[in-house]
Amino acid sequence: MIIAADNLNVLHPRISEALRTLDPVPLQEMARLCEKAGAQFLDINPGYLSPRELDRMTFLVEAVQEVTALPLILDSPQAEVLARGLRVCRSKPILNALTLEERRLQEVLPLAAEHQTPLVLLLVDRQSLVPPTLEEKTSVALELAERALAAGLQPEHLIFDPVLPHLSWPDAYSQISRGIHLVRLLSSGVLFKEPVRTMAGLSNLRSGQRNIYPRRVEEVCLAMLAGAGLDLGLINVLNPEVQSLARTIQALGEFI
Repeated sequence: MIIAADNLNVLHPRISEALRTLDPVPLQEMARLCEKAGAQFLDINPGYLSPRELDRMTFLVEAVQEVTALPLILDSPQAEVLARGLRVCRSKPILNALTLEERRLQEVLPLAAEHQTPLVLLLVDRQSLVPPTLEEKTSVALELAERALAAGLQPEHLIFDPVLPHLSWPDAYSQISRGIHLVRLLSSGVLFKEPVRTMAGLSNLRSGQRNIYPRRVEEVCLAMLAGAGLDLGLINVLNPEVQSLARTIQALGEFI
């Protein structure tokens, strides 16, 4: 399992302030800390940007690349924001993410196909909703893959994210269970007749309410997802317990 740091996120107060003031130092300090903590990828997420702020992604990518050579995940629902990040990336990034929403199909998918970049397929339907049942999740995965391949991407470019729920959702635990099941189907080759790559964002579980829900949930989910064959875990690498667990999973994985 590959470890990707989600710490360079606009939801982090220091990152948000650094983007507002165009101060590269906090961004660079965070990138160094993440690399030292064992991150193998850095997820770059500037949040939603107004037309006058689209250059924030360029600033973020350039600032981080001055202090680390780690590969990047460019994380935005806006195709133009992703495009600006792509222009200044020194190595090919992962684009995050495509959904069945029409705007993303029309804008994000052609961008990924043009640059032949790995692309996260976020299992979200046309109404911007996470499908609740395993059958519906599977249907979205199949349709997203079909659209991506028809646009010119290769199977090895596709990374499926089942979308972990926030723990405040009334059906959160059943959604987690179905997400783990789907990762197992994808990674084992059952769904596409050959294994495909998977990713999950563990911080989604407690986002904005970390004092309410125990972080132990992230650790348990990470372990279960790894057991299901998860390829890429998007985590807070500065959380010592989650970081330690991720490293243990990696070490054990070498012998399986």
